[in-house]
Amino acid sequence: MEPKSAALCWVSVMTPRRTAKKSSNLEPTLSTGAGAPMTAEQRTALRQLAYDAFEPDAFSQTLTQREASLRIAMLQAKLKLQDEPPHTL
Repeated sequence: MEPKSAALCWVSVMTPRRTAKKSSNLEPTLSTGAGAPMTAEQRTALRQLAYDAFEPDAFSQTLTQREASLRIAMLQAKLKLQDEPPHTL
């Protein structure tokens, strides 16, 4: 009979590691607080969304994390509406 520690080592070696998949969805994150400057991830997402929505004024370097989250959500909603087919009467 093997000691328990040897059995656990064998199981951990044979078990595949699970890695987190990188999300393609641009989600705003609040990592340090709402009043802190926006993160690099938010800056990148906001810059791309502002470009895609034809609203360059929506991007500003001086936004807080909370303001950036709100603008990201607003631009995502606008782009979602633009993707829908036009309504006919």
